[in-house]
Amino acid sequence: MKYKGWLLPPALRDFHEGRIWLKNHSPYSSAHIDKAIERKYFNLIEGIQMKPVIRCNRCHNTNPQLFTLFDCSKCQQQCLYCRHCIKMGRVSSCTNLMVWIGPKAIKTYKHLFKWAGQFTELQQQAANETLASVEAKRSHLIHAVCGAGKTELLFPTVYDALKRGLRVCIATPRTDVVLELTPRFQQVFPETIIHASYGGVSQQHGYAQMVIATTHQLYRFDKAFDVIIVDEADAFPYTFDETLQRAVGKAKKEHAPIVFVTATPSPSLLHAFQQESYSFIPKRYHNHPLPVPQVRALWGYDKSFQRGTIPKRLKKWTEERLSQKQPFLIFFPTIALMNRAEPLFQLLDEKIVAVHAADSERKEKVLKLRNKEVPGLLTTTILERGITISNVQVAVIGAESLIFTANALIQIAGRVGRDRQFPAGEVLFFHHGITIEMDEACAKIALYNRKGFPQ
Repeated sequence: MKYKGWLLPPALRDFHEGRIWLKNHSPYSSAHIDKAIERKYFNLIEGIQMKPVIRCNRCHNTNPQLFTLFDCSKCQQQCLYCRHCIKMGRVSSCTNLMVWIGPKAIKTYKHLFKWAGQFTELQQQAANETLASVEAKRSHLIHAVCGAGKTELLFPTVYDALKRGLRVCIATPRTDVVLELTPRFQQVFPETIIHASYGGVSQQHGYAQMVIATTHQLYRFDKAFDVIIVDEADAFPYTFDETLQRAVGKAKKEHAPIVFVTATPSPSLLHAFQQESYSFIPKRYHNHPLPVPQVRALWGYDKSFQRGTIPKRLKKWTEERLSQKQPFLIFFPTIALMNRAEPLFQLLDEKIVAVHAADSERKEKVLKLRNKEVPGLLTTTILERGITISNVQVAVIGAESLIFTANALIQIAGRVGRDRQFPAGEVLFFHHGITIEMDEACAKIALYNRKGFPQ
């Protein structure tokens, strides 16, 4: 006798658990979704909450200027939709969002931890403090200089959480950091299902007990995680967008701790954590000082590029890197200036390419630099953090520009000297006028060196 009922597809459950989702955006058939709704496996909530204030129930946007009326063909009247998260599919006042409340996914308590590295004394102390905070369900701040090995000291905390059957999320404001972290964690936890979540990623299968996501993707999660780690917690746009900060709170379970990780914490983060749940590492894992930037005038660099020439100092620096076969990153303040410069640098070496946030090949270009298939990249601030290239040298063009804050310049300088085999290197701030931000960046790096290497 054939069973004529409906069996819940495990993949549907594994995908939707912990997510807040639009019905027509589910990767599963509407017939299966309707059956799951009929069985009350989903809680349906209104897309736009109208009272007491207008709020998008996916991204929690409450800015009235980011809601728009439209003529809805579905209900034949004017409805409201949220423009703030429109790229993830339209949430409107006449659509429902689905939250999974059905059977729970089967979690794994056996995880292989494959890491043979050793901690420095400071790393071990920070790792122990972080683990103790998470076990006590207490949030924690890790303040460690660029190249201190912040990712590695998270391993014990993540492993402990996975063994306890907890679901872990590492969230970061930058897609490039997701792309950098995912293979590292997959290598350390080879038997754990780990999903990367960022705009445009292909669907991944299985129940992910660990998710590495951009903070924007957390709009799509609801009470999903037992532990959230916010890496690069000071990065744009997270620090400037309250909905991203609320998204972290929405994505975690009620008493779940948050671990904030950064080399350049904001004053508010320091004030909130410095007195108790706080770990500080003032020097790199390889026990060498941070490269201190050199400041060099590059008068009229913008006019030089407009005339079709690379400024002499910059050209000489680039040619030296090429002759010594040292990979390099050259940071530009605007995409327009970088695009003007790209063909000029390709006259020095045709393999030099530019990369920016909207570049569909950004992942491949960074990989080519890492694999020594290209000698160097021209870039915007998207590569200021979360990227490690052995022996890389760095130049900043127009370091006086507003986009190059002290924190951004510290992070850019932090790309250099991360490898134990190449612990030193050049960081040049090319400018046509020294700013307070440049002075502050150099002073902070020097301060960290003094704290890490007291006389």
